[in-house]
Amino acid sequence: MSDSTNPKPARKPNPALMKPVQPDEILAKVVGSTPISRGELTKKLWEYIKKNGLQDQTKKTNINADEALKAVFGGKSQVTMFEMTKLVSQHVK
Repeated sequence: MSDSTNPKPARKPNPALMKPVQPDEILAKVVGSTPISRGELTKKLWEYIKKNGLQDQTKKTNINADEALKAVFGGKSQVTMFEMTKLVSQHVK
């Protein structure tokens, strides 16, 4: 029996990423104030970063903050993608 006869089951989405979260008023300036899933939140955050050209050109893993993101990032003017995830989590309920 070969592996090709057993199709790999579709990957189930992580329920934690699907559950709606409420952005606080600081994060709402970037992603809107309606409850959205964490996956959608990340998508909106990246749309904002790309639209405003905030991804660092020399080191792509860094995000340069404008005034709205600086508030989300706790006053930091630049964070890594990994720091960003942790900092954004502090602004959702």
